[in-house]
Amino acid sequence: MKDKLNQGLVQVYTGGGKGKTTAALGLGLRACGHGFEVEMIQFLKGTGYTGELKAVKRLNNFKINQFGKKCPYAEKIEAGEMECIACGECFVEDDNKKQHQQFIRDAYNYSKAVLTSGEVDIIILDEINNALRYNFLTITEVLNLIDLKDSLTELVLTGRGLPEEILKEADLVTEMKNIKHPFNQDVASRRGIEY
Repeated sequence: MKDKLNQGLVQVYTGGGKGKTTAALGLGLRACGHGFEVEMIQFLKGTGYTGELKAVKRLNNFKINQFGKKCPYAEKIEAGEMECIACGECFVEDDNKKQHQQFIRDAYNYSKAVLTSGEVDIIILDEINNALRYNFLTITEVLNLIDLKDSLTELVLTGRGLPEEILKEADLVTEMKNIKHPFNQDVASRRGIEY
């Protein structure tokens, strides 16, 4: 018994604080509870061991697709044999920018296909700002994705430092502000909290 949204808007979760992806996941979970089809497209993320990837496998109306370099320790982390050590091997580095460029092109083209399919009610472009920050996408290309959204699709963009041109197109902008973070007290990423 799935209905369409009666109005689809553009939401942005941005800022330097923690919680942008978490907020988008919460919105997606709520929408799933009402029978909406949700898809999160993760830009430059390929970890493979995060809790949200495991959780959505239990839901038939929430998908997450990652486009990023795979973590070399993902199997061990997923199995609980080690913790994420924030080694940075899954992030953009000068020696693998061409590989990341391809991930972004694939994510961008996939996003266009999902936005025009009419099959997904809530589309989350997670960390799309990374594509902008590393000059893999232009502001115009991201604005084109927003323009592809139909009137009954909710589009959510996440990432710190999204440009003003994108914020102007949004109907809702939430800025996460970092006031205090355990990382500053040398607390490492924790299973089930940060990943």
